[in-house]
Amino acid sequence: MKTLGIVLIIAGIAMILIKGFSVQTEKKVVDLGPVEVNKKENKWIGWPTYAGAVVGVIGLALVLTDKKRTA
Repeated sequence: MKTLGIVLIIAGIAMILIKGFSVQTEKKVVDLGPVEVNKKENKWIGWPTYAGAVVGVIGLALVLTDKKRTA
């Protein structure tokens, strides 16, 4: 559980620093036999800042409760 907690803490910090990312998709607009027209679109995939804080706090809780069990 300690390893999972550390991974969640790192992921939470990364989520706070990096607000999201952009993905380029290709959409077919017209398809007339051998003629094909495609359109490229950029889609933003993002998350709120508090989501990163929640993930980090859950990771911190896992690390702290693991220390209390082994002691």
